[in-house]
Amino acid sequence: MTRIRSITHRFAPVALALATGACFATRSDVRILQQDVAAVRAATARADSARAAQIAEVASTLRVVTDSVRSANERVARFQANAQGDLRSIQEQLLQIQELTGQSAAKLTDLRREMEERNAQAPAVVPPAPGDTTRPPQAAGPGPATLYRLAFDQMSRGSHSTARTGFQDLLTQYPNSDLAPDAQYYIGETLQAEGNSTAADSVFSLVVQKYPSAPRAATALYKHGLFLQRAKRDREARQAFQTVIDKYPRSDEAALAREQLRAGGA
Repeated sequence: MTRIRSITHRFAPVALALATGACFATRSDVRILQQDVAAVRAATARADSARAAQIAEVASTLRVVTDSVRSANERVARFQANAQGDLRSIQEQLLQIQELTGQSAAKLTDLRREMEERNAQAPAVVPPAPGDTTRPPQAAGPGPATLYRLAFDQMSRGSHSTARTGFQDLLTQYPNSDLAPDAQYYIGETLQAEGNSTAADSVFSLVVQKYPSAPRAATALYKHGLFLQRAKRDREARQAFQTVIDKYPRSDEAALAREQLRAGGA
């Protein structure tokens, strides 16, 4: 640009002379003017070419940056998709483990029920001797495994009220049975199945209070957190999920609670 200004200053007097009195300009002046004009055009062309090269370089840099950003976005999207897929896979595996565990527990319960039924069979009754006022032996009632299985079958068929009565009978007759925590928990499940979420949550809370060391306690506490979450009681829900993680860190529910906290669903 400095070169162009210099040339412009040089032919300015000549141009002025031509404009004010062409008769006084010589051929030499005209030739100088033509040379200077050509020089200006050449300098302008070079400047335009340099600017065009700079613009092309900037455009190329922008394309590279844009491609890099697009590539990074694609990698982030793939990572997120893979992470979500892994999470779904983990959750599915947890459900499968829970199903297998439930099947094993059901088989053990069936075995216990069969043993109870065999033990409950009435022995052969010997007619009492004349004058003997001893009462004949009475057949024992159903054991906890039998009551549990009968109630569970009713729940599986959708007879929630009948199932709830059966689970309650188990708790009344055998309050210290190792099946008592499950019976208490399934009372909550029957209430929830009937749409009575508030009563179900009260029962789940009772499971945590009465049987804090039972495997069902983690599930009941996690469901209590979900109840609070649906009620928009976010702070209490987060506390419930954190308690699941702290008290039952190796449970399946702890993994689900961590995901709830990460997702900010509470």
